[in-house]
Amino acid sequence: MIDIAIVGGGMVGASLAVGLAGSGRRVLLVESVPLSDAAQPSFDERTTALGNASRRIFEGLGAWAAIAPQAQPIRAIHVSDAGRFAFARLSAQEQGVEAFGYVVANRCIGAGLWEHLTATPDLTLRVPARLGGIEITPEGVRLEVTSEPSGAREHFEARLVVAADGAHSQVRAAAGISAALEDYQQLAVVASVATDREHEGWAYERFTPAGPLALLPLHDGRRALVWACEPQKAQELLALPERAYLAQLQSQFGWRAGRFLGAARSGSYPLRLTRAATPVGVRTVLVGNAAQALHPVAGQGFNLGLRDAAMLAEVIVGDSGDPGAPALLERFAAWRARDRSGVVRFTDGLVKLFGDQRPGVALLRDLGLLAFDLAPPAKRALARVSTGFAGPAPRLARGLPLRHV
Repeated sequence: MIDIAIVGGGMVGASLAVGLAGSGRRVLLVESVPLSDAAQPSFDERTTALGNASRRIFEGLGAWAAIAPQAQPIRAIHVSDAGRFAFARLSAQEQGVEAFGYVVANRCIGAGLWEHLTATPDLTLRVPARLGGIEITPEGVRLEVTSEPSGAREHFEARLVVAADGAHSQVRAAAGISAALEDYQQLAVVASVATDREHEGWAYERFTPAGPLALLPLHDGRRALVWACEPQKAQELLALPERAYLAQLQSQFGWRAGRFLGAARSGSYPLRLTRAATPVGVRTVLVGNAAQALHPVAGQGFNLGLRDAAMLAEVIVGDSGDPGAPALLERFAAWRARDRSGVVRFTDGLVKLFGDQRPGVALLRDLGLLAFDLAPPAKRALARVSTGFAGPAPRLARGLPLRHV
């Protein structure tokens, strides 16, 4: 009998498994793609902007030391509306913090987490393996796991199953939990770009009529680019010769970061908002993209999912009873409700507000950005967003140990 079966070993699922290490709980982690495989979508060359709360969570998990050497601090943020006069700036120094967050390659985060997982004695790893079938009842969860490439089948029984298997979650479907899907009709074109000016830790979010464009500093001096635009435009950008691509980027972004000298494009992915009707079901918990998959604007998606994992680990290790008991799952859901709904509204609202090109709305955006740039209290409030929008923050996110001592 397994206490907790985690389906999905990406960044959120792996973080939860690390958090449960040493808790005395018997944990099974099922992941279909090996960490080192180039096809591993969770640990590829894309980057993630980790908020300070996420840094503290990784510190508490013991993974930050491996991640930190390749983590680039965000020292300042610049937000602008293309073709309009207003902009807003935030400085970490003015807010009394070392950085607003840290930009890290996903493969680096994965390596830091899996270094712990492979050394955890009470963890059963099935990688690569796929979930062949799952049956969820009030008495327990039965899983059929097929290892690759051998095809060997195993059957496990668990008291709780955690869906960390993404926006198209097989576990969520098996639990009968519905999910609302909203397609933004955009693709994110991802690249690493070089400029003739040092980034000095500046992060940019520029809203264009085609969609938001984010430029983030990297530890090697380059910058990570996430360019959201309509699917046809995205395909055109991916097909352009490098010089023409850089010219288009320069035209849309401007010259604040200097001249764009080179770009290594790494593909694109669709942008959709997926929201599960509830994060819990019968002996089931949804975390990360299985619970909510967000637009990358403002970089909130993974940070929210990591807080899911940190809070779930806290609830489980703080209760010696049945980890799939309804009362425990309801407590987790209640503690995460306000943070989840707040982040979803915030990111979805930004996409729609800055995508509205009506003249009156554009003028209101300009006035709002100007007011924000001149309002220290608003800047202080935004600087604290990484801890969570509302509701109790996980102990790890506050720099406290996972367990009460």
